[in-house]
Amino acid sequence: MDDASTGTSMVGLLGRVTGTVGPGLVGEVIVRIRGGAEHFLAHPAVPKERIEVGTVVTVMEHLPPRTVYVTAAYDG
Repeated sequence: MDDASTGTSMVGLLGRVTGTVGPGLVGEVIVRIRGGAEHFLAHPAVPKERIEVGTVVTVMEHLPPRTVYVTAAYDG
């Protein structure tokens, strides 16, 4: 999905968790985009997944303007 204002797709971008993402939680991630870094509300792309602060994540879906669904970028 493209960001209508810039034509930039968020899907596939890497970010870092700044507020725990998990079931029943609205987490937060910071993503480098548009020449800077922006914070987004985050939900797990896999419903039961819990992603701790500091984990590198991949954006799987973007719901404009400020919500993303993420999954851990690396096994660990």
